[in-house]
Amino acid sequence: MIRSIADATAGAQGITYPWERNYPPGLDWRRPPPARPLPALLEEAAATHRDRPCMDFLGRRHSFGETLDLVERTAKGLQELGVGEGTRVMLLLPNCPYFIIAFYAILKAGGTVVNANPLNAELELERQIADSAAEILITLDLPRFQATLSAVGWPGRLRRIIVASLAESLPFPKNWLYPLLHRGDVADFPDDGRHLSFSSLLDNDGRCVPVGIDPQHAPAVNQYTGGTTGVPKGTVLTHAGLFVNACQCRDWLTGSAVEQERLLAVLPLFHVFGMTAVMNFGIALGAELVLLPRIDVREILATIQSKRPTMMTGVPRLFQALIDCPTAALHDLSSLRLCISGGDSLPPLLQERFQAMTGSRLVEGYGLTEASPVVTCTPYEGATKPGSAGLPLPGTIVEIVSVEDGTTPQPVGRVGEVCVSGPQLMAGYWSDDEATAKAMAGGHLHTGDIGFLDEDGYLHIVDRLKDLIIAGGQHVYPRVVEAAIREHPAVSDVAVIGEPDPVRGQTVKAFVVAKAGAGLSAEDLHSFLVPRLSRFERPSTIEFRSALPTSIIGKILKRDLRSATEQPDL
Repeated sequence: MIRSIADATAGAQGITYPWERNYPPGLDWRRPPPARPLPALLEEAAATHRDRPCMDFLGRRHSFGETLDLVERTAKGLQELGVGEGTRVMLLLPNCPYFIIAFYAILKAGGTVVNANPLNAELELERQIADSAAEILITLDLPRFQATLSAVGWPGRLRRIIVASLAESLPFPKNWLYPLLHRGDVADFPDDGRHLSFSSLLDNDGRCVPVGIDPQHAPAVNQYTGGTTGVPKGTVLTHAGLFVNACQCRDWLTGSAVEQERLLAVLPLFHVFGMTAVMNFGIALGAELVLLPRIDVREILATIQSKRPTMMTGVPRLFQALIDCPTAALHDLSSLRLCISGGDSLPPLLQERFQAMTGSRLVEGYGLTEASPVVTCTPYEGATKPGSAGLPLPGTIVEIVSVEDGTTPQPVGRVGEVCVSGPQLMAGYWSDDEATAKAMAGGHLHTGDIGFLDEDGYLHIVDRLKDLIIAGGQHVYPRVVEAAIREHPAVSDVAVIGEPDPVRGQTVKAFVVAKAGAGLSAEDLHSFLVPRLSRFERPSTIEFRSALPTSIIGKILKRDLRSATEQPDL
């Protein structure tokens, strides 16, 4: 299995990959970044840019030097609570300074971060606390967090809850006014010895005990998968994998650099995409992170105008929402120079429209939790291939294998399962050797995605293997059908799944969200698709909905649509 940098390039001796011929100037695919403990990202940034702003939260700014000082004091406070090698600390936090401080402090103390979605249902949060063996949980003093944690109780090995004050993270006079004006929004956690204030962790000199971290093997983060296709699995991401992936992204996009970038941090940092492609990438770049605690389109537009970020990371649905916002034209978005899209395929028309609206360059990447997560990205400069997910990052090998046997290499242009090797891969799934062995069969990561490499080494993602529809023996790719339906001017959103059929095995079913007042009918859409899709690709059933179920970062949850379809009539 290729996990180390040496492995990634040693196996390629004597082999020239097609993407090497098209690499950005100044980058060598065979020279990926060296591996370091993950806190080194912040330490190096503070050493070089000590007085630069590191983060801005609702107007309160911290320099890199101040941020590192808070991290070191928090790390010592955690060590005094017994955090060290093998200790797992869960973060139940939105985007705020506490997330960044606690994240790096846990690692510096020798522990492992367990990221949790604050919007998780109580049962799922309880399951993840117990499954991850988290001993300490850090959260905010918000009533909804208190209510959730009260319902969850103390599952597994959980022994301590650390509560951070939202008011203390705000600038003056907001920090003074917030407790007075929002008394109902401040939770009163029990004073029972098992709850501590975050501020109490900081009451020390910051001289934490140095921890010897082996970056290649030491776990840094237990990251639960998005669960878009099933029960979330804990993915063990190492210091090396996360450090290298952040630096791969930094080096890949160096051509965009100005004196200091300002990166809009709207994607949730507890999600692997936000953790790496926003927080760690931004720290590695020496950028200022403009933190937004929630995804609100109007707030994002106002923040771009007022804070003037130069970079933004998002998902296609977010960029589409910014375009569709009725007030978008009233905002000055010209500060944006580079935007990064991931999490789903980026429609070329959306890319064109967003670039025209902002004047920025919108590049597309591909990745998954098990790869820390970024695998490929479109070059920042030079020619682009709309619809492709870009080239493999330095030290990363992308292979296409047969869907039928999972091993036979496929030639250029032929569709198969995407497999990945490289220094950013996970160590495995937490406490699930069987799932790890299956995912890593053959010495590389089986992504479960269907795609192909073209003659220039660009990766094209066709669909998810689990989403493939086999109708009467014909392979139907839902994304192809969805792309055709999106061409209709009255369609706002769409998702396509396979519906069980006793004769054909499966038929195609489309869930469509029509634009307000469009008056779109199933018959209209069927007629529209006749010249665009083969007979076996056209939906047998079209169901109109007001909205589609989505994950926290905006990915459509097809498992929910399948569950609704498979429910028997009562």
